[in-house]
Amino acid sequence: MASSNSAATLTGCARCWKTDLVEIAFSSSFRRAFRKLVKGNPSLEEVFWAKVEIFVEDPYDGRLRTHKLSGKLHDLWSFSVSYDIRVVFSFVEGDRAIFEDVGDHDTVY
Repeated sequence: MASSNSAATLTGCARCWKTDLVEIAFSSSFRRAFRKLVKGNPSLEEVFWAKVEIFVEDPYDGRLRTHKLSGKLHDLWSFSVSYDIRVVFSFVEGDRAIFEDVGDHDTVY
């Protein structure tokens, strides 16, 4: 799943992306949504992995437009992959995030 120019490496865990800064785990619902939306779309997949690289360096980088969600999703955060594609995630520990969902605004919110 990782791009060849990625600074991070996939661990033995099929759901984890480990770096020196942030470890990202992928929920089963995220993996399903990723396969449907991103996998097989080379341009979107390239943009997605580029945003993941930014995220692992600094989850609050302005290019991601990271923001805390409210209402029923108040425990979650979101960042933008592209104009209409978002990743919804949660922080589990200081250096760990779980990607919960990926999709357009209406799908993930």
